[in-house]
Amino acid sequence: MRSGATKAVLIAGPTASGKSALALEVARRFDGIVVNTDSMQVYRDLRVLTARPDPAEEVQAPHRLYGHVDAAVNYSVAKFLADAASVLAQAGREDRMPVFVGGTGLYFKALTRGLSAVPPVPEEVRAAIRMRLDRHGPEALHDELLQRDPGVASRLKPADRSRIARALEVIEATGRSLDDWNRENRAPLLDPAGAVKLFLAPERAALFARIDARFDAMLAQGALEEVRALAERGLDPLLPAMKAHGVPWLIRHLRGEMPLGEAAARAKLDTRHYAKRQFTWFRHQLADWACVAPEAGLAAVLRGVVR
Repeated sequence: MRSGATKAVLIAGPTASGKSALALEVARRFDGIVVNTDSMQVYRDLRVLTARPDPAEEVQAPHRLYGHVDAAVNYSVAKFLADAASVLAQAGREDRMPVFVGGTGLYFKALTRGLSAVPPVPEEVRAAIRMRLDRHGPEALHDELLQRDPGVASRLKPADRSRIARALEVIEATGRSLDDWNRENRAPLLDPAGAVKLFLAPERAALFARIDARFDAMLAQGALEEVRALAERGLDPLLPAMKAHGVPWLIRHLRGEMPLGEAAARAKLDTRHYAKRQFTWFRHQLADWACVAPEAGLAAVLRGVVR
């Protein structure tokens, strides 16, 4: 890639906004590599339910970091950055344009702004915290966190199981507060000045209708069977893959706790709420990104890319 050329294209947006189709078109035009930047599409167990690219799409351009992680793994931002660094090295060797696409804002922020230097938490520490969480409940562990790390605890709701567990894990494993580690950032992998950065922003009513229709299509394509196989593994319900949109509700249906129609309706509602949060997060955290309608995305990329 020539000096001064665009180093990467970054395409974010809410779920079901058409990001993957745009990324594929960009990769085809610029001999690129499509790089997954979605925290759920990394899991091989959930191809249908996370709307990963299908085989016909994957043969049109190289795709990386899709379905390469087992659902039993707690995949982190740090692991994503390590994997993304390998893909960027490959793209450099082959003179290909990396096209990062997904809806996980923390991944994009870490790519372009760096990441705190929190070391990996040993699995035995993580398991012990989860056991205590199940035994005593999140409120009790939040009370403990208030004593050990009041700064972090004051920002968390007493029922926020995942973040409370994470904060206690870090203290147990390192003897230091999560805030302490967050002040020691690692350098970003990408210079944001050398990247085209887009956030696709569909009109809300159309987006919500697309979310609902896509979930129905997922059920028709085998999402329930996919979740059934995942549930049969008996994994920790706190694992990220077990909290993917639709998974908890479909598991409750499979247990006989609710009809499929109700499970689907609740999954769709959760997904719509998540899409709203994605809009808000990007607006506040990555305010320098261009916000465009999906139909204007390709033109925006073409205007921004320098080869």
